[in-house]
Amino acid sequence: MRKTAVTLLVPVLTAGAAHAGGIELTVEIPKLSVAEYHRPYVAIWLEDSKGQVAATLSIWYDIKRKDEEGEKWLKDIRQWWRRAGRALDLPADGLSSPTRPPGANKVEFKSDAGPLAKLAPGDYKLVVEASRGVGGKEMVEIPVKWGPG
Repeated sequence: MRKTAVTLLVPVLTAGAAHAGGIELTVEIPKLSVAEYHRPYVAIWLEDSKGQVAATLSIWYDIKRKDEEGEKWLKDIRQWWRRAGRALDLPADGLSSPTRPPGANKVEFKSDAGPLAKLAPGDYKLVVEASRGVGGKEMVEIPVKWGPG
């Protein structure tokens, strides 16, 4: 399996090539030595060749805050929010999960479940966007060829 590594301000990504089993991804979140540390909010999605969101794969945010207060900050994941996030009913079953700690965070998206089960074969971009309160924003795009073989 071909792997691609990309260094970001917020996470480091390693994406395996899309294959029959799905997509494997590692997002490495660095530990920052700052007085006020916040875990980043992260959205992971696929875009088609026209730049349209084909599938939102995962959203990491503070899902346990009272009165859904964690959803208030999702708009800081700007590209994802404008393209797909504001239209979702949150928490989105199978997509929403808590923020992740510093270190390597492996995620896998299976081809026979969730959003990938309905994805048409073709060329896509895997997009990971991260936003951290008092810590910056970053987005990375990795080309992915999806389909049999």
